[in-house]
Amino acid sequence: MARRGDTIELAVLGLLHEGPMHGYELRKRLNLMLGWGRLLSYGSLYPALKKMLRGNLIEEVVPSGVQTRRQRIVYQVTELGTEEFSRLMSEVGPAAWEDDNFDIRFRFFSSTDMEIRLRVLEGRRSRLQERLDRVQRELSMTQKEVDRYATELQRHGVESVEREVRWLSDLINAERGAQGHGTASPETPTSSAPST
Repeated sequence: MARRGDTIELAVLGLLHEGPMHGYELRKRLNLMLGWGRLLSYGSLYPALKKMLRGNLIEEVVPSGVQTRRQRIVYQVTELGTEEFSRLMSEVGPAAWEDDNFDIRFRFFSSTDMEIRLRVLEGRRSRLQERLDRVQRELSMTQKEVDRYATELQRHGVESVEREVRWLSDLINAERGAQGHGTASPETPTSSAPST
């Protein structure tokens, strides 16, 4: 399982890869990416930024021209940070498809090779299929033992995972179709992304 700090580092490097940002903008964009269940506080962001500054993955720049009482610091990725982002995005092990890391990696898929995207998508689908099989077994064993609300909650969990497995299968098929036609990226699947 990926550590939260590693996930934040990947997300920050990815966002700064797209362009320089100040801390407030970074936090706002990170919270949009992480979703409502994993809001990021300044108390988590700034220590991560300081660590990345010490590691020379990012650097601070003070914008010229605009003078305010308190200059807003803008962060930008360094060459070493770009290399680290590429390295992190090329990893295809279990951390790449776990809940804590998959959404962030998926957000930056356009920066990844098609083979890596396929391996991550297939790994995620396989992990979810294992989870789905386990939850379905538990549901069938406990339906008679628990009340209807507990059963409905389990059924909701099964439907959510089934929906994400279908979505991943559509993405994998689109990637393979694009690979067969030599195009750079997949067409957008017709099904909508799951809410996680």
